[in-house]
Amino acid sequence: MIPAVIPSPTAGVLHLGPLPIRGYALCILLGIVVAVWLTDRRLRQRGGEPGQALDVAAYAVVAGIIGGRIYHVITTPDPYWGPEGNPVDALKIWEGGLGIWGAIALGALGAWIGCRRTGVNFLDFADAAAPGVAIAQGIGRWGNWFNNELYGEPTDVPWALEIHQWDNAAGRAVVENGEPVVLGTFHPTFLYESLFVLLLAALLLLVDRRWNLARGQLFGLYVAGYPIGRIIIEKMRTDEAELILGQRLNVWTSIIVFLIGVGIVLHTRRRAQRTASQPSTM
Repeated sequence: MIPAVIPSPTAGVLHLGPLPIRGYALCILLGIVVAVWLTDRRLRQRGGEPGQALDVAAYAVVAGIIGGRIYHVITTPDPYWGPEGNPVDALKIWEGGLGIWGAIALGALGAWIGCRRTGVNFLDFADAAAPGVAIAQGIGRWGNWFNNELYGEPTDVPWALEIHQWDNAAGRAVVENGEPVVLGTFHPTFLYESLFVLLLAALLLLVDRRWNLARGQLFGLYVAGYPIGRIIIEKMRTDEAELILGQRLNVWTSIIVFLIGVGIVLHTRRRAQRTASQPSTM
């Protein structure tokens, strides 16, 4: 009996005349659009003005993409600085490769700058944006599906992912004798992460609706919540990665980010308690 599998595209780019339309870029773009739309709605519920979320996002998105690419290039240097690498390829974001940790770090900095320029409270924006950012991650992960990348160990489970031998420069599967070369079927770790962050987004929306959180706490829950799933999925991945003490670099980064998220939750809670306990002045 032939097991059911998840097929992968044999081409990650569609040419409309001279214009290449890349699946990876479309997924990133769609995620950004959804995130900005949801953030705008949620920010207005917190007293923001229509359009402010887009104004802040203009800073956050550009900074996030730059940060994501820098993190990827630093932590996966061989394709760019290795013996057979090409430094120019570091600029080819459309071929895949954005490190979420760099995207979050510089994206948050860009959002802070945007909030300063538009007069929006940064913690209000961060809380409003957290669920949308998680959804954007879930959508963006499908860009890896278009590029036949970020998969796990070989498997024959019914939801196994069919992977082709890939030509990154051409943006398509390698073809032999008129047929795309299939490497095998593997765990779809991109799908596991996509489902996890979408579940995280739903939980953040539920928590925000049911509990009266202090400013910044929802953002802290996102920062602490994402690494929990990322550590599990990171251990399943088989792509090359820098190792520290036998563990993938992203595992150590996830642990650090989790602790930062917990710190944000506790700090914002204590600050809200101190503010509430101070006597009001007339």
